[in-house]
Amino acid sequence: MKNILIILLLVFVSTSCKDFLEEDLSTIITSESGALKNESGLTAALAGTYKPLSKTWGSGLGNASTQAILMGSDDLTTHKASNKADFREFDQFKVAQQNGRLPFVWSGAYKSIQGANNIIANYEGAVGDQAAINQIAGEAYFLRAYNYFWIVKLWGKAPLVLESHVFDPAILEVNSVDEQALYTQILADLDAAIGLLSDTKPQPGRASKGSALAVKAQAYLQMAGWPLKQTDKYKMAADIAGDLITNQDQYGFGLMEDWIDLWPSATVNNDGNKEEVFALNFFAGQWWNGNAVYGLPARGGDDNGWDDYFSEITFFENFPDQYRKDITFQTETTVDRDGVPTVIQWPEFKTGRPYFQKLQGPKQDWLNAVSLPLIRMAEVYFIYAEARIVDNGSDDALALEALNKIVRRAYGLPLDVAAPSVDYASATQRDVVQEKAWEFAGEYCRWFDLVRLEMVEEVTATKNADDLQPLGSIEYYHPLPATETLANPGLDGDG
Repeated sequence: MKNILIILLLVFVSTSCKDFLEEDLSTIITSESGALKNESGLTAALAGTYKPLSKTWGSGLGNASTQAILMGSDDLTTHKASNKADFREFDQFKVAQQNGRLPFVWSGAYKSIQGANNIIANYEGAVGDQAAINQIAGEAYFLRAYNYFWIVKLWGKAPLVLESHVFDPAILEVNSVDEQALYTQILADLDAAIGLLSDTKPQPGRASKGSALAVKAQAYLQMAGWPLKQTDKYKMAADIAGDLITNQDQYGFGLMEDWIDLWPSATVNNDGNKEEVFALNFFAGQWWNGNAVYGLPARGGDDNGWDDYFSEITFFENFPDQYRKDITFQTETTVDRDGVPTVIQWPEFKTGRPYFQKLQGPKQDWLNAVSLPLIRMAEVYFIYAEARIVDNGSDDALALEALNKIVRRAYGLPLDVAAPSVDYASATQRDVVQEKAWEFAGEYCRWFDLVRLEMVEEVTATKNADDLQPLGSIEYYHPLPATETLANPGLDGDG
Protein backbone atom coordinates (compact mmCIF):
# COMPACT_ATOMS: atom_id res chain seq x y z
CA MET A 1 0.00 0.00 0.00
CA LYS A 2 2.87 2.36 0.86
CA ASN A 3 4.47 1.86 -2.56
CA ILE A 4 1.15 2.44 -4.34
CA LEU A 5 0.67 5.68 -2.41
CA ILE A 6 4.16 6.88 -3.30
CA ILE A 7 3.50 6.17 -6.98
CA LEU A 8 0.22 8.06 -6.84
CA LEU A 9 1.93 11.06 -5.28
CA LEU A 10 4.76 11.05 -7.80
CA VAL A 11 2.25 10.95 -10.62
CA PHE A 12 0.36 13.80 -9.02
CA VAL A 13 3.25 16.21 -8.58
CA SER A 14 4.36 15.66 -12.17
CA THR A 15 0.98 16.55 -13.65
CA SER A 16 -0.31 19.74 -15.21
CA CYS A 17 -2.70 22.35 -13.81
CA LYS A 18 -5.55 20.35 -15.35
CA ASP A 19 -4.59 17.29 -13.36
CA PHE A 20 -4.18 19.35 -10.18
CA LEU A 21 -7.91 19.97 -10.44
CA GLU A 22 -8.78 16.44 -11.52
CA GLU A 23 -7.09 14.47 -8.77
CA ASP A 24 -8.89 14.06 -5.44
CA LEU A 25 -6.81 11.94 -3.09
CA SER A 26 -8.31 13.43 0.05
CA THR A 27 -9.84 10.11 1.09
CA ILE A 28 -6.38 8.57 1.50
CA ILE A 29 -4.18 11.63 2.14
CA THR A 30 -4.68 11.91 5.90
CA SER A 31 -2.52 12.54 8.94
CA GLU A 32 -2.98 8.92 9.93
CA SER A 33 -1.50 7.68 6.64
CA GLY A 34 1.72 9.61 7.19
CA ALA A 35 1.49 11.07 3.69
CA LEU A 36 1.35 14.64 4.97
CA LYS A 37 4.89 14.58 6.25
CA ASN A 38 6.31 15.92 3.00
CA GLU A 39 5.69 18.49 0.30
CA SER A 40 4.31 15.93 -2.18
CA GLY A 41 1.67 14.69 0.21
CA LEU A 42 0.64 18.23 1.10
CA THR A 43 0.35 19.09 -2.60
CA ALA A 44 -1.99 16.16 -3.14
CA ALA A 45 -4.01 17.09 -0.08
CA LEU A 46 -4.35 20.65 -1.38
CA ALA A 47 -5.90 19.37 -4.60
CA GLY A 48 -8.41 17.48 -2.48
CA THR A 49 -9.14 20.68 -0.57
CA TYR A 50 -9.97 22.67 -3.70
CA LYS A 51 -11.98 19.93 -5.38
CA PRO A 52 -15.16 20.09 -3.21
CA LEU A 53 -15.67 23.67 -4.47
CA SER A 54 -15.86 22.53 -8.09
CA LYS A 55 -17.20 18.96 -8.05
CA THR A 56 -19.73 19.65 -10.78
CA TRP A 57 -22.75 17.63 -9.67
CA GLY A 58 -21.55 16.77 -6.20
CA SER A 59 -20.77 19.90 -4.21
CA GLY A 60 -19.51 23.44 -4.33
CA LEU A 61 -20.02 26.39 -6.63
CA GLY A 62 -19.61 24.81 -10.06
CA ASN A 63 -23.23 24.50 -11.13
CA ALA A 64 -26.33 26.70 -11.26
CA SER A 65 -27.37 25.76 -7.72
CA THR A 66 -25.35 28.78 -6.61
CA GLN A 67 -27.47 31.08 -8.76
CA ALA A 68 -30.50 29.33 -7.27
CA ILE A 69 -29.64 30.13 -3.67
CA LEU A 70 -28.96 33.77 -4.61
CA MET A 71 -32.27 34.29 -6.45
CA GLY A 72 -33.71 36.55 -3.80
CA SER A 73 -31.78 39.33 -5.52
CA ASP A 74 -33.30 41.44 -8.26
CA ASP A 75 -30.94 40.38 -11.05
CA LEU A 76 -31.87 36.68 -11.10
CA THR A 77 -35.02 34.70 -11.75
CA THR A 78 -36.00 31.36 -13.25
CA HIS A 79 -38.66 29.57 -15.29
CA LYS A 80 -42.20 29.90 -13.95
CA ALA A 81 -42.91 26.22 -14.52
CA SER A 82 -40.80 23.44 -16.02
CA ASN A 83 -38.62 21.52 -13.55
CA LYS A 84 -37.35 24.61 -11.69
CA ALA A 85 -39.27 24.27 -8.43
CA ASP A 86 -36.07 24.27 -6.36
CA PHE A 87 -34.98 27.53 -8.04
CA ARG A 88 -38.39 29.19 -7.63
CA GLU A 89 -38.42 28.61 -3.88
CA PHE A 90 -35.48 31.00 -3.46
CA ASP A 91 -36.92 33.60 -5.82
CA GLN A 92 -40.24 33.50 -3.94
CA PHE A 93 -38.81 33.35 -0.40
CA LYS A 94 -40.39 30.03 0.48
CA VAL A 95 -37.45 27.66 0.81
CA ALA A 96 -37.95 24.20 2.28
CA GLN A 97 -35.16 22.55 4.23
CA GLN A 98 -35.48 19.66 1.78
CA ASN A 99 -34.62 21.91 -1.17
CA GLY A 100 -32.11 20.03 -3.29
CA ARG A 101 -30.01 23.11 -4.02
CA LEU A 102 -29.15 23.87 -0.39
CA PRO A 103 -26.56 21.14 0.23
CA PHE A 104 -24.22 22.00 -2.66
CA VAL A 105 -22.58 25.03 -1.04
CA TRP A 106 -22.92 23.71 2.52
CA SER A 107 -21.42 20.27 1.91
CA GLY A 108 -18.77 21.59 -0.47
CA ALA A 109 -17.67 24.15 2.09
CA TYR A 110 -17.38 21.68 4.96
CA LYS A 111 -15.58 19.08 2.85
CA SER A 112 -13.10 21.73 1.77
CA ILE A 113 -12.75 22.90 5.38
CA GLN A 114 -11.93 19.32 6.39
CA GLY A 115 -9.15 19.23 3.83
CA ALA A 116 -7.83 22.57 5.01
CA ASN A 117 -7.86 21.40 8.63
CA ASN A 118 -5.86 18.34 7.60
CA ILE A 119 -3.13 20.45 5.99
CA ILE A 120 -3.06 23.04 8.79
CA ALA A 121 -2.60 20.28 11.38
CA ASN A 122 0.38 18.76 9.57
CA TYR A 123 2.33 21.29 7.50
CA GLU A 124 4.64 22.53 10.24
CA GLY A 125 6.31 19.12 10.56
CA ALA A 126 6.55 18.41 6.84
CA VAL A 127 9.82 18.21 4.93
CA GLY A 128 10.53 19.68 1.51
CA ASP A 129 10.91 23.10 -0.04
CA GLN A 130 9.86 25.48 2.73
CA ALA A 131 8.52 28.16 0.37
CA ALA A 132 6.30 25.59 -1.36
CA ILE A 133 5.08 24.22 1.98
CA ASN A 134 4.28 27.73 3.20
CA GLN A 135 2.30 28.39 0.02
CA ILE A 136 0.29 25.20 0.49
CA ALA A 137 -0.40 26.05 4.14
CA GLY A 138 -1.39 29.58 3.18
CA GLU A 139 -3.86 28.25 0.62
CA ALA A 140 -5.32 25.94 3.28
CA TYR A 141 -5.88 28.87 5.65
CA PHE A 142 -7.33 30.88 2.75
CA LEU A 143 -9.75 28.11 1.74
CA ARG A 144 -10.93 27.58 5.30
CA ALA A 145 -11.63 31.31 5.62
CA TYR A 146 -13.25 31.53 2.19
CA ASN A 147 -15.60 28.63 2.87
CA TYR A 148 -16.64 29.95 6.26
CA PHE A 149 -17.27 33.33 4.59
CA TRP A 150 -19.84 31.72 2.28
CA ILE A 151 -21.39 29.89 5.21
CA VAL A 152 -21.75 32.93 7.46
CA LYS A 153 -23.26 35.03 4.66
CA LEU A 154 -25.84 32.40 3.73
CA TRP A 155 -26.67 30.84 7.11
CA GLY A 156 -25.41 33.14 9.86
CA LYS A 157 -24.95 30.57 12.61
CA ALA A 158 -23.07 27.39 11.77
CA PRO A 159 -20.71 24.83 13.28
CA LEU A 160 -17.13 26.04 13.62
CA VAL A 161 -15.02 22.94 12.95
CA LEU A 162 -11.27 23.40 13.24
CA GLU A 163 -9.93 20.03 14.34
CA SER A 164 -11.39 17.62 11.76
CA HIS A 165 -8.53 15.65 10.23
CA VAL A 166 -10.73 13.04 8.57
CA PHE A 167 -14.13 14.02 7.20
CA ASP A 168 -16.98 12.34 9.01
CA PRO A 169 -20.55 13.68 9.30
CA ALA A 170 -20.22 13.17 13.05
CA ILE A 171 -17.92 16.19 13.26
CA LEU A 172 -20.93 18.38 12.52
CA GLU A 173 -22.78 17.11 15.57
CA VAL A 174 -21.96 20.27 17.45
CA ASN A 175 -23.85 23.43 18.25
CA SER A 176 -23.65 26.41 15.93
CA VAL A 177 -21.66 29.52 16.78
CA ASP A 178 -22.82 33.03 15.95
CA GLU A 179 -21.72 35.40 13.19
CA GLN A 180 -19.14 37.21 15.30
CA ALA A 181 -17.37 33.98 16.19
CA LEU A 182 -17.30 32.93 12.54
CA TYR A 183 -15.96 36.28 11.37
CA THR A 184 -13.30 36.24 14.10
CA GLN A 185 -12.07 32.90 12.76
CA ILE A 186 -12.31 34.06 9.14
CA LEU A 187 -10.13 37.10 9.84
CA ALA A 188 -7.62 35.06 11.85
CA ASP A 189 -7.30 32.52 9.03
CA LEU A 190 -6.90 35.26 6.43
CA ASP A 191 -4.14 36.86 8.48
CA ALA A 192 -2.38 33.49 8.68
CA ALA A 193 -2.81 33.07 4.92
CA ILE A 194 -1.42 36.55 4.20
CA GLY A 195 1.67 35.71 6.24
CA LEU A 196 2.36 32.51 4.27
CA LEU A 197 1.22 33.06 0.69
CA SER A 198 3.27 34.39 -2.21
CA ASP A 199 2.19 37.74 -3.64
CA THR A 200 1.05 36.18 -6.92
CA LYS A 201 -0.82 32.98 -7.76
CA PRO A 202 1.33 29.90 -8.44
CA GLN A 203 -1.04 29.13 -11.31
CA PRO A 204 -4.60 30.06 -12.35
CA GLY A 205 -7.24 28.66 -10.04
CA ARG A 206 -5.11 28.94 -6.89
CA ALA A 207 -4.94 31.60 -4.19
CA SER A 208 -2.26 34.19 -3.47
CA LYS A 209 -1.61 36.85 -0.85
CA GLY A 210 -3.56 39.22 -3.08
CA SER A 211 -6.52 36.81 -3.05
CA ALA A 212 -6.49 36.68 0.75
CA LEU A 213 -6.29 40.47 1.05
CA ALA A 214 -9.27 40.82 -1.29
CA VAL A 215 -11.38 38.42 0.80
CA LYS A 216 -10.38 40.30 3.95
CA ALA A 217 -11.63 43.53 2.36
CA GLN A 218 -14.86 41.73 1.41
CA ALA A 219 -15.27 40.45 4.96
CA TYR A 220 -14.81 43.91 6.50
CA LEU A 221 -17.36 45.37 4.09
CA GLN A 222 -19.85 42.65 5.01
CA MET A 223 -19.24 43.14 8.74
CA ALA A 224 -19.98 46.86 8.36
CA GLY A 225 -23.55 46.02 7.32
CA TRP A 226 -26.30 43.73 8.56
CA PRO A 227 -26.29 41.92 10.93
CA LEU A 228 -23.17 43.07 12.80
CA LYS A 229 -23.29 46.72 11.63
CA GLN A 230 -19.71 47.39 12.71
CA THR A 231 -19.33 50.57 10.72
CA ASP A 232 -15.69 51.05 11.75
CA LYS A 233 -14.97 48.23 9.30
CA TYR A 234 -15.61 50.52 6.31
CA LYS A 235 -12.26 52.23 6.81
CA MET A 236 -10.53 48.87 7.22
CA ALA A 237 -12.07 47.63 3.99
CA ALA A 238 -11.01 50.80 2.15
CA ASP A 239 -7.44 50.58 3.43
CA ILE A 240 -6.97 46.99 2.24
CA ALA A 241 -8.69 47.55 -1.10
CA GLY A 242 -6.63 50.70 -1.62
CA ASP A 243 -3.42 48.78 -1.01
CA LEU A 244 -4.46 46.18 -3.55
CA ILE A 245 -5.22 48.82 -6.15
CA THR A 246 -2.02 50.80 -5.53
CA ASN A 247 0.11 47.65 -5.67
CA GLN A 248 -1.92 45.65 -8.18
CA ASP A 249 1.11 44.96 -10.38
CA GLN A 250 2.89 43.42 -7.39
CA TYR A 251 -0.03 41.03 -6.92
CA GLY A 252 -0.44 40.32 -10.63
CA PHE A 253 -3.86 41.99 -10.77
CA GLY A 254 -5.50 44.72 -12.82
CA LEU A 255 -8.60 45.66 -14.76
CA MET A 256 -9.05 44.26 -18.24
CA GLU A 257 -9.21 47.21 -20.61
CA ASP A 258 -12.07 45.84 -22.74
CA TRP A 259 -15.04 44.40 -20.87
CA ILE A 260 -15.73 41.78 -23.51
CA ASP A 261 -12.36 40.14 -22.81
CA LEU A 262 -13.59 38.97 -19.41
CA TRP A 263 -15.97 36.46 -20.95
CA PRO A 264 -15.05 33.30 -22.86
CA SER A 265 -16.29 32.84 -26.39
CA ALA A 266 -15.74 30.40 -29.22
CA THR A 267 -12.60 32.32 -30.18
CA VAL A 268 -11.36 33.83 -26.89
CA ASN A 269 -10.54 32.10 -23.60
CA ASN A 270 -8.88 34.39 -21.07
CA ASP A 271 -8.67 31.96 -18.16
CA GLY A 272 -6.20 33.34 -15.65
CA ASN A 273 -6.51 36.93 -16.88
CA LYS A 274 -5.27 39.70 -14.59
CA GLU A 275 -8.76 40.59 -13.36
CA GLU A 276 -9.24 37.14 -11.80
CA VAL A 277 -8.33 37.67 -8.14
CA PHE A 278 -9.65 34.21 -7.28
CA ALA A 279 -11.32 31.76 -9.63
CA LEU A 280 -12.16 28.09 -9.89
CA ASN A 281 -10.63 26.32 -12.85
CA PHE A 282 -12.32 23.50 -14.77
CA PHE A 283 -11.69 21.23 -17.70
CA ALA A 284 -14.14 19.18 -19.70
CA GLY A 285 -12.40 15.82 -19.55
CA GLN A 286 -14.99 14.19 -17.29
CA TRP A 287 -18.52 15.12 -16.30
CA TRP A 288 -17.49 15.92 -12.72
CA ASN A 289 -14.85 18.46 -13.78
CA GLY A 290 -16.85 20.76 -16.07
CA ASN A 291 -18.11 24.27 -15.39
CA ALA A 292 -21.89 23.77 -15.27
CA VAL A 293 -22.65 27.39 -14.31
CA TYR A 294 -21.90 28.66 -17.80
CA GLY A 295 -23.33 27.18 -20.96
CA LEU A 296 -26.73 25.48 -21.14
CA PRO A 297 -27.92 26.64 -17.67
CA ALA A 298 -27.67 30.25 -18.91
CA ARG A 299 -29.25 29.59 -22.31
CA GLY A 300 -32.93 29.74 -23.17
CA GLY A 301 -35.35 27.10 -24.34
CA ASP A 302 -35.51 28.77 -27.74
CA ASP A 303 -31.82 27.81 -28.13
CA ASN A 304 -32.23 24.33 -26.59
CA GLY A 305 -30.93 25.63 -23.26
CA TRP A 306 -32.00 24.71 -19.75
CA ASP A 307 -33.65 27.98 -18.63
CA ASP A 308 -32.08 27.68 -15.17
CA TYR A 309 -31.50 31.39 -14.63
CA PHE A 310 -31.95 34.70 -16.45
CA SER A 311 -32.74 38.33 -15.69
CA GLU A 312 -35.76 39.84 -13.98
CA ILE A 313 -37.53 42.35 -16.20
CA THR A 314 -37.17 45.43 -13.98
CA PHE A 315 -33.45 44.85 -13.55
CA PHE A 316 -32.93 44.58 -17.31
CA GLU A 317 -35.09 47.59 -18.13
CA ASN A 318 -33.30 49.77 -15.56
CA PHE A 319 -29.86 48.71 -16.80
CA PRO A 320 -28.20 51.70 -18.57
CA ASP A 321 -27.93 51.47 -22.34
CA GLN A 322 -24.22 50.95 -22.83
CA TYR A 323 -21.52 48.66 -24.19
CA ARG A 324 -21.59 46.56 -20.99
CA LYS A 325 -25.32 45.89 -21.37
CA ASP A 326 -24.86 44.71 -24.95
CA ILE A 327 -22.33 42.12 -23.78
CA THR A 328 -24.14 41.14 -20.59
CA PHE A 329 -27.46 40.16 -22.17
CA GLN A 330 -28.77 38.04 -25.01
CA THR A 331 -31.80 39.93 -26.30
CA GLU A 332 -32.51 38.16 -29.58
CA THR A 333 -32.28 34.76 -31.21
CA THR A 334 -33.26 33.04 -34.44
CA VAL A 335 -36.10 30.51 -34.47
CA ASP A 336 -37.74 28.47 -37.20
CA ARG A 337 -41.20 29.67 -38.16
CA ASP A 338 -42.84 27.58 -40.85
CA GLY A 339 -39.45 26.75 -42.29
CA VAL A 340 -38.28 30.37 -42.27
CA PRO A 341 -35.40 31.43 -39.95
CA THR A 342 -36.84 34.36 -38.01
CA VAL A 343 -35.09 36.72 -35.61
CA ILE A 344 -37.12 37.36 -32.45
CA GLN A 345 -36.52 39.79 -29.57
CA TRP A 346 -36.51 38.86 -25.89
CA PRO A 347 -40.20 39.64 -25.18
CA GLU A 348 -40.97 36.86 -27.69
CA PHE A 349 -38.70 34.31 -26.02
CA LYS A 350 -40.50 31.35 -24.44
CA THR A 351 -39.75 32.79 -21.00
CA GLY A 352 -40.18 36.44 -22.04
CA ARG A 353 -36.86 37.32 -20.38
CA PRO A 354 -33.36 38.28 -21.58
CA TYR A 355 -30.55 35.84 -20.85
CA PHE A 356 -27.04 36.38 -19.51
CA GLN A 357 -25.02 36.19 -22.69
CA LYS A 358 -21.76 36.74 -20.81
CA LEU A 359 -22.31 33.47 -18.92
CA GLN A 360 -23.26 31.28 -21.85
CA GLY A 361 -19.74 30.00 -22.40
CA PRO A 362 -17.94 29.15 -25.60
CA LYS A 363 -20.19 26.26 -26.61
CA GLN A 364 -23.77 25.09 -26.27
CA ASP A 365 -23.06 22.55 -23.56
CA TRP A 366 -22.93 22.31 -19.78
CA LEU A 367 -19.48 20.75 -19.80
CA ASN A 368 -17.40 23.91 -20.22
CA ALA A 369 -13.71 24.08 -19.41
CA VAL A 370 -13.63 27.82 -18.72
CA SER A 371 -12.81 29.26 -15.31
CA LEU A 372 -15.40 30.63 -12.88
CA PRO A 373 -14.27 34.00 -11.43
CA LEU A 374 -15.32 34.29 -7.79
CA ILE A 375 -13.54 37.58 -7.10
CA ARG A 376 -12.66 40.05 -9.84
CA MET A 377 -10.42 43.08 -9.44
CA ALA A 378 -13.43 45.21 -10.36
CA GLU A 379 -14.98 44.20 -7.03
CA VAL A 380 -11.91 45.47 -5.19
CA TYR A 381 -12.42 48.83 -6.93
CA PHE A 382 -16.07 48.86 -5.84
CA ILE A 383 -15.15 47.98 -2.25
CA TYR A 384 -12.66 50.83 -2.19
CA ALA A 385 -15.08 53.34 -3.71
CA GLU A 386 -18.00 52.42 -1.44
CA ALA A 387 -16.02 52.21 1.78
CA ARG A 388 -14.19 55.52 1.19
CA ILE A 389 -17.41 57.33 0.29
CA VAL A 390 -19.07 56.08 3.48
CA ASP A 391 -16.01 57.09 5.49
CA ASN A 392 -15.03 60.34 3.74
CA GLY A 393 -18.06 61.63 1.84
CA SER A 394 -19.56 61.62 -1.63
CA ASP A 395 -16.90 63.87 -3.20
CA ASP A 396 -13.86 61.79 -2.25
CA ALA A 397 -11.64 62.11 -5.32
CA LEU A 398 -9.86 58.76 -4.99
CA ALA A 399 -13.13 56.89 -4.48
CA LEU A 400 -14.71 58.59 -7.48
CA GLU A 401 -11.76 57.79 -9.72
CA ALA A 402 -11.95 54.10 -8.73
CA LEU A 403 -15.66 54.09 -9.52
CA ASN A 404 -15.26 56.04 -12.76
CA LYS A 405 -12.70 53.63 -14.17
CA ILE A 406 -15.36 50.90 -14.04
CA VAL A 407 -18.01 53.20 -15.49
CA ARG A 408 -15.80 54.30 -18.38
CA ARG A 409 -15.10 50.71 -19.28
CA ALA A 410 -18.84 50.00 -19.17
CA TYR A 411 -19.29 52.53 -21.97
CA GLY A 412 -16.37 51.19 -23.97
CA LEU A 413 -14.13 54.14 -23.08
CA PRO A 414 -10.47 54.13 -21.95
CA LEU A 415 -10.07 53.35 -18.26
CA ASP A 416 -7.77 56.23 -17.39
CA VAL A 417 -9.08 59.06 -19.55
CA ALA A 418 -11.60 61.34 -17.85
CA ALA A 419 -14.99 61.26 -19.57
CA PRO A 420 -17.28 64.00 -18.21
CA SER A 421 -20.18 62.56 -20.19
CA VAL A 422 -20.24 59.43 -17.99
CA ASP A 423 -18.04 60.19 -14.96
CA TYR A 424 -19.57 60.65 -11.53
CA ALA A 425 -18.80 64.11 -10.12
CA SER A 426 -20.09 62.91 -6.76
CA ALA A 427 -21.59 59.61 -5.65
CA THR A 428 -23.45 58.08 -2.74
CA GLN A 429 -23.01 54.61 -1.32
CA ARG A 430 -26.13 53.57 -3.21
CA ASP A 431 -24.72 54.84 -6.50
CA VAL A 432 -21.69 52.62 -6.03
CA VAL A 433 -23.75 49.58 -5.07
CA GLN A 434 -26.05 50.06 -8.06
CA GLU A 435 -23.11 50.32 -10.47
CA LYS A 436 -21.78 47.15 -8.88
CA ALA A 437 -25.11 45.46 -9.62
CA TRP A 438 -24.77 46.29 -13.31
CA GLU A 439 -21.15 45.18 -13.40
CA PHE A 440 -21.78 41.83 -11.67
CA ALA A 441 -25.24 41.03 -13.04
CA GLY A 442 -25.84 37.29 -12.78
CA GLU A 443 -22.64 36.72 -10.83
CA TYR A 444 -22.31 35.97 -7.11
CA CYS A 445 -22.51 39.51 -5.66
CA ARG A 446 -25.90 41.17 -5.70
CA TRP A 447 -27.72 39.14 -3.01
CA PHE A 448 -24.97 39.72 -0.46
CA ASP A 449 -24.98 43.48 -1.10
CA LEU A 450 -28.75 43.68 -0.73
CA VAL A 451 -28.64 41.73 2.53
CA ARG A 452 -25.87 43.72 4.21
CA LEU A 453 -27.61 46.99 3.28
CA GLU A 454 -31.07 45.62 4.21
CA MET A 455 -32.42 46.44 0.75
CA VAL A 456 -34.05 43.11 -0.16
CA GLU A 457 -37.56 44.29 0.65
CA GLU A 458 -37.05 47.49 -1.31
CA VAL A 459 -35.92 45.86 -4.55
CA THR A 460 -38.48 43.06 -4.22
CA ALA A 461 -41.21 45.69 -4.21
CA THR A 462 -40.05 46.84 -7.66
CA LYS A 463 -40.55 43.45 -9.32
CA ASN A 464 -42.39 43.50 -12.61
CA ALA A 465 -45.90 42.12 -12.13
CA ASP A 466 -45.08 39.34 -14.58
CA ASP A 467 -42.06 38.14 -12.59
CA LEU A 468 -42.27 35.57 -9.80
CA GLN A 469 -43.72 37.16 -6.66
CA PRO A 470 -42.95 36.37 -2.99
CA LEU A 471 -44.96 33.56 -1.41
CA GLY A 472 -43.34 33.75 2.00
CA SER A 473 -41.84 36.35 4.30
CA ILE A 474 -38.47 37.73 3.25
CA GLU A 475 -35.65 36.10 5.20
CA TYR A 476 -31.99 37.07 4.97
CA TYR A 477 -30.68 33.63 5.90
CA HIS A 478 -31.49 30.29 4.29
CA PRO A 479 -32.72 27.29 6.24
CA LEU A 480 -30.08 24.69 6.97
CA PRO A 481 -30.25 21.60 4.75
CA ALA A 482 -32.56 18.97 6.20
CA THR A 483 -29.80 16.39 5.88
CA GLU A 484 -27.84 18.33 8.52
CA THR A 485 -30.59 19.12 11.01
CA LEU A 486 -31.93 15.55 10.92
CA ALA A 487 -28.47 14.19 11.65
CA ASN A 488 -27.69 16.82 14.26
CA PRO A 489 -30.58 18.13 16.39
CA GLY A 490 -28.11 20.49 18.06
CA LEU A 491 -28.15 22.79 15.04
CA ASP A 492 -30.71 25.57 14.82
CA GLY A 493 -33.11 24.56 12.04
CA ASP A 494 -33.78 28.17 11.08
CA GLY A 495 -30.12 29.06 10.64
